[in-house]
Amino acid sequence: MNTALIIIDIQNDYFEHGTMTLHRSFEASKNARLLLDYFRNKKLQVVHIQHIALMPTATFFLPNTIGAEIHDNVKPIGNEKIIIKHFPNSFRDTELLDYLKKLNITDLVICGMMTHMCVDATTRAAKDFGFNCTVIADACATKDLEIIGQKVDVQNVHNSFLAALNYFYSSVTSTKQYLEGNGCEVNL
Repeated sequence: MNTALIIIDIQNDYFEHGTMTLHRSFEASKNARLLLDYFRNKKLQVVHIQHIALMPTATFFLPNTIGAEIHDNVKPIGNEKIIIKHFPNSFRDTELLDYLKKLNITDLVICGMMTHMCVDATTRAAKDFGFNCTVIADACATKDLEIIGQKVDVQNVHNSFLAALNYFYSSVTSTKQYLEGNGCEVNL
């Protein structure tokens, strides 16, 4: 088993005072940091995904803005890989698949933002490409949605998307469960 941590779009625009604030983004980023520290300490592969918006109608992740920068809680260091994407699926039109294959990665631990969009799209694609996926529920964040005039509250959005991923596409767990399952003592 050769495992990599994929941190998706934990960027400033998703935090308080950003242009697309998500529910509990700071808490999710702190949990992602615990995972990042574990992977760094074990010298395991880390891949940071950074979304840069290219559509003319985009309102967040605009090129060359502070909002598009990776948040300080999970800021890349050293030679950690950063992959720029322009679509929700982190594999679409990026080098991610080739990069992971080159390193013989078989398993992915996935966290980030937004649960209902980029985390979902990336996890489904990863499974279709043959990776074993684990999604860390409390290291992901999302927002309220609306469908046919009805509001879907953030917790229902988050839980529904994770429940759907948990059936076939991944194993869904918490930061504490993942780290303790790998021999770490965690106080959350």
